Amino acid sequence: MRVSMRSEVDPFIVMDVMEAARQEEAKGRSIIHMEVGQPGTGAPTGATEAVTAAMREDALGYTVALGLPELRERISKLYKDWYDVDVSPSRIVVTAGSSAAFQLAFISLFDAGDKVAIGDPGYPSYRNILKALDLVPASIPTDESGRFQPRAGDLPDDVQGLLVASPANPTGTMLDHEALKALIDHCQAHDIRFISDEIYHGIEYGKKAVTALEISDDVYVINSFSKYFSMTGWRIGWMVVPQDHVRRIERLTQNLFICAPHASQIAATAALDCEAELQENLAVYRKNREILLQELPKAGFPKIAPPDGAFYIYADVSDLTDDSVALCHEILIDAGVSVTPGVDFDPIRGHKTLRFSYARSHEDILEGIRRLKTWFAAR
Repeated sequence: MRVSMRSEVDPFIVMDVMEAARQEEAKGRSIIHMEVGQPGTGAPTGATEAVTAAMREDALGYTVALGLPELRERISKLYKDWYDVDVSPSRIVVTAGSSAAFQLAFISLFDAGDKVAIGDPGYPSYRNILKALDLVPASIPTDESGRFQPRAGDLPDDVQGLLVASPANPTGTMLDHEALKALIDHCQAHDIRFISDEIYHGIEYGKKAVTALEISDDVYVINSFSKYFSMTGWRIGWMVVPQDHVRRIERLTQNLFICAPHASQIAATAALDCEAELQENLAVYRKNREILLQELPKAGFPKIAPPDGAFYIYADVSDLTDDSVALCHEILIDAGVSVTPGVDFDPIRGHKTLRFSYARSHEDILEGIRRLKTWFAAR
């Protein structure tokens, strides 16, 4: 049977790394997971209790395509609470995770063959979803001098869109208000559609992340309950779009996804009121960040940039290897620690970088550091 060229996308390598780690665990080995961007905690207690109660009383069938009105209202309140920005609930679309939101945004904004600029290193699924939709990812190499974020002067002249993430994956760096405004202003002056990935908002260690909605309403903003709200497997997220784009997104959602999972929408609504528990999770990430910034250099990884947010550290390992995939395999087998090769995030320069996730418990992070030190000393 013939297949489409659009389906010839690269693997999401971190998922392959997870599978390799699982195979080692199946042999009875203890593996410390520092590869996946997944909180070690589950959904907030209030979220699971809300779903449990709902399951006793409701069949939990389809919801309307745009999402439960009470959830959209509550997300609107979040923008007021976090950023002092008024966002009408009518502009908020609940999605089956941020992955569905990216697909909806790309289909809504671009035609086949359009070019969309993304920064490298960056989340690999941007590139792969674009390719699967017959769009062209236009990679912008970033570096430490620009805090691994695109700058307006870096944008090619022939792109139709720009996607930025702040805090970013894999670097954890953020755009301040001035830098984000410069990008948005440039895009609007050159008819370039702007998408802001804000799924790590809430996980910051100094200044609050800036939402693109503080600067303009003529943007797409994508967020998720996976990271700060610790609900990865629930597959629930949202997007904010200009008012005149809502019906367009609604039609696409109706046909592509029908709606986001009903149970997950109930859980998400309750999760928005679990701030105390979520702040306890953030305290774990903050402590883990401090541990890694202090101890990774002692474990053989001194070339790191302190992240502003998220729960990753991106390390330059060019003095150790020019094959990050092989190095990750060596660390997994010899040290029992699973980390992600940078080639997942930057196909050109990522052969000399690694990403460490610190979303797990203090105990896991401390044990991972101990194993890495032992491995490096014996190497």
